[in-house]
Amino acid sequence: MEAPERIKNYQEFYRFYLSEHNKRWTKIFHFIGILLVLTVIFYVVKSGKERFLWYCPIFGYGFAWFSHVVFEKNRPATFRYPFWSLISDFRLFFELLIGKQKF
Repeated sequence: MEAPERIKNYQEFYRFYLSEHNKRWTKIFHFIGILLVLTVIFYVVKSGKERFLWYCPIFGYGFAWFSHVVFEKNRPATFRYPFWSLISDFRLFFELLIGKQKF
């Protein structure tokens, strides 16, 4: 699905976001990336070692962008809609976790 010229609201964006995450392996890689981000945040909170926070964007974006290049063969929405894309990555993670979305 081509991105509309200008997405006006989050509901419209999330429909577009899901259309750009059709492949099972894309969802798996996004899920792993967000799981690692949450693991790092948990570790930092428990240990107080803030220096490990720089792993969050590497894990979060690294796994996601890899899956877009290799599996979806599209450009991540992060580049046009960074905030909505970040929110949607976490939303997709939790929807996959509770079974609302399927891998």
